[in-house]
Amino acid sequence: MSYAPSTAAGKQSAQQLADLTRTLYERGWMPGTSGNVSVRLPEDPDRALITASGRDKGELTARDVVEVDTCTGEASLPGQARPSAETSIHAAVYRVTGARAVIHAHSPYATVIAHRVGAHGAVASLRVERFELLKGLGLKDPAAMELPVFPNWPEVERISEDVAAHLAAYGEGPPGLLLADHGITAWGDSLNQAKNRLECLESLCQLLVLAQSELRVSRA
Repeated sequence: MSYAPSTAAGKQSAQQLADLTRTLYERGWMPGTSGNVSVRLPEDPDRALITASGRDKGELTARDVVEVDTCTGEASLPGQARPSAETSIHAAVYRVTGARAVIHAHSPYATVIAHRVGAHGAVASLRVERFELLKGLGLKDPAAMELPVFPNWPEVERISEDVAAHLAAYGEGPPGLLLADHGITAWGDSLNQAKNRLECLESLCQLLVLAQSELRVSRA
């Protein structure tokens, strides 16, 4: 069942979300029905719009969104379509970081790095340093970052618990994370900032792949 926000600001947010999702699909970062995007509602930051589950991202419209609670990830209105299967991960980011927008994509280079670095049963940390693009992430120290790579548990709730615990413990870490064998998630104060940070993280992963240097990884 489709959903349409009732306010002008909400309708604008839904349209921006749909436009961005189609853009990322065209880049090859959200093939088929993969990936998901969410944004807090301007009039109520305790609620967010997120892409509905199973929607073709190349054909997404402003009506293919679901309103959810940002703390729980549960649909906040009856009769809506099912929210993305990874909504609880978005909710974990919202609860801990105060972000206003979250993007999960399957961009190729980040996914390759997540495949190389990820380990079953443990959170890994990939050290990235020296690259100028680090300055695009809003880091306290833009000289280096420790990018977390989480196990891709079949139970998404387990992933979201790992993410929430890690973000709470490392509050000054990068505004993004990788899921082993899966993809990348980034966030920011707006959809545009989240997109910019996603692009920076994907480009940094591309540089690591092209450099063919040994990856500096630690495990929790």
